[in-house]
Amino acid sequence: MDVLQYSPQILSEPPSLFPGYASTVARSPRQPLVRIPQTLTEVTGPVDFGTSLLRPPAHDMTRQGKGEPLGERIIVSGRILDDRGRPVPNTVVEVWQCNAAGRYIHKKDQHDAPLDPNFTGQGRVVTDEQGRYRFVTIKPGAYPWRNHYNAWRPAHIHFSLFGAGFATRLITQMYFPGDPLIDIDPIAGAVPVEARGRMVSRFDIETTENEWALGYVFDIVLRGRDATPMENPL
Repeated sequence: MDVLQYSPQILSEPPSLFPGYASTVARSPRQPLVRIPQTLTEVTGPVDFGTSLLRPPAHDMTRQGKGEPLGERIIVSGRILDDRGRPVPNTVVEVWQCNAAGRYIHKKDQHDAPLDPNFTGQGRVVTDEQGRYRFVTIKPGAYPWRNHYNAWRPAHIHFSLFGAGFATRLITQMYFPGDPLIDIDPIAGAVPVEARGRMVSRFDIETTENEWALGYVFDIVLRGRDATPMENPL
């Protein structure tokens, strides 16, 4: 099994149908899933995504425009680990998020909040030999999402991980500690309560840089009892 394939040994994943999360009603399957075995090509290539994917500012999302983006600068770091606590090196970690006002740079996002011309909300790095990654970014804002009356998404950052091939991609979300919106958010609420806290980062004074940025740690465990809940389990 590839290091980024998921094992169904615990019920930490959200169900495909969760009525409180309205869009799952329309998009969840109505028939039993048919498992299609992955071929060698799908699980092993491309082994090397190449450094051409990683332009210098990919890890520092505050340096992608002509000036400083607006909002609270933060550092997000952590490790990618397997079920035995071993690091997963040389895997691509992508993130995307809204800006400090709670708006994405996307034509479908028509939230009445300002766009920031100096913030794309996109980053990409490769883990080192110890499975570590690090991003510098702006803390995202909460935003309304029309799932129900007065519905607001908690501040969050989307994470995408790749193994040896595109077919082994996994996606999750990182929340921030102490956010009261987490407890009333149907997306977070779809995850079993015993696993929900694994999607919440922790404030870390060692990651924090003096007079510059607060630091948060978010480790992602790919399998096992302490696995981080993912949006698309295999």
